[in-house]
Amino acid sequence: MTESGAADPKDLPAIAERDAAAAPAAPVASRRTSLLVTLVLGGLTAVPPLSMDMYLPALPQVTAALHSPAATVQLTLTTCLAGMALGQMIVGPMSDKWGRRRPLLAGMVIYILATALCAFAPTAELLIACRLLQGLAGSAGIVIARAVVRDLYDGVAMARFFSTLMLISGAAPVVAPLIGGQILQVTDWRGVFVVLTVVGVALTLLVWRRLDETLPPARRHSGGLGQTLRTMRDLLADRAFSGYLLVGAFAFAALFAYISASPFVIQEIYGASPQTFSLLFGINSVGLVLVGQFNGKVLVGRVGLDKVLGTGLAVIALAAAALLVMSSGVLGRPGLVPVAAGLFVLMAAMGLVMPSTNTLALLRTPHAAGSASALLGTSTFLLGSVASPLVGIAGERTALPMALVQLSCAILALVSFLGMCRPWQRRGEHNGSTAGERTTL
Repeated sequence: MTESGAADPKDLPAIAERDAAAAPAAPVASRRTSLLVTLVLGGLTAVPPLSMDMYLPALPQVTAALHSPAATVQLTLTTCLAGMALGQMIVGPMSDKWGRRRPLLAGMVIYILATALCAFAPTAELLIACRLLQGLAGSAGIVIARAVVRDLYDGVAMARFFSTLMLISGAAPVVAPLIGGQILQVTDWRGVFVVLTVVGVALTLLVWRRLDETLPPARRHSGGLGQTLRTMRDLLADRAFSGYLLVGAFAFAALFAYISASPFVIQEIYGASPQTFSLLFGINSVGLVLVGQFNGKVLVGRVGLDKVLGTGLAVIALAAAALLVMSSGVLGRPGLVPVAAGLFVLMAAMGLVMPSTNTLALLRTPHAAGSASALLGTSTFLLGSVASPLVGIAGERTALPMALVQLSCAILALVSFLGMCRPWQRRGEHNGSTAGERTTL
């Protein structure tokens, strides 16, 4: 212990093991409850891709309808992402103190109201403000979903469950742009937010009726803001945890560079229709889901999580380098097919990186799952919000900024992994090869 009473960062793994052993065992649920819990948690993790991806095909239309430049309209993505980042810093510690259900339900109700306001925003500035509120409230779903998984699972079981969640939440990027494109066939961009409002209402009702509390009072923190800040400080002082945090954040920034720039790259540069863009985006999301399932069903338990993570990061870096070469024009002007193939490989490799990063980070923090989840989510969304405006710096007629941002983020993720996580020094420690399942749902 330090003089201030906070835990020494070197003691975090031991404290985690002690707290996990002392904590009451999570209740064993029925098979039917298992399916419901999985669906609810998958729906909550789908809130960010639904909020982002269903809206993507409408970005050029919003630019014209609100008479705003593309860079300004892209801020509607940036502010929503920034809101999701900052909101997690509030909701995560709240869920450690008051349990998971109450903060989650409050956040979902505010999300519904903010999404409805987006549908009626008359100017780009008001739309940006409403998207910020939407992101702040929507953060409750994703941060608490991760914390609930940590409440219920450990080791290999947690890694597999994160891969299962990717199957559910990964369906959102597949379906959302397709739905968005079809909505634009019958109405304008405001109709997209009407549909999102209905989705929010349905998910909130499901949470209210079906998601039980997973953090019993005996395992909650009673401290105030000071205790929360000390907990987060100690988590960040753990070099390996911070390393995985940065790996996940930089990888997501590379992904969000694609999310933010692809509507303009595919539609404006290559002349594809909103429906074609939606189809390509869906195919890429299918690749992410399939690789995530291969990871969870085949690799987890057979291959160390650090090896899976390192392989995924290497593939992302190679795909980003290929996209940079193609967008630079040194090999001539490529067609849509090779660019789409490079984006597909980059997206698919995220299926190896995302579950592994979350699992390896949360394995170190059973004593503060909400705060750890908040730090993971906040760093991820903050770096993603920085990547969004960078991809539009050179205008709408070149894909070079997107590729540069993606490659830079991939390299930084690899440097963080090798320099801070140092998996060769922790071989066998929390590597998903022996750790078991705390409870079977």
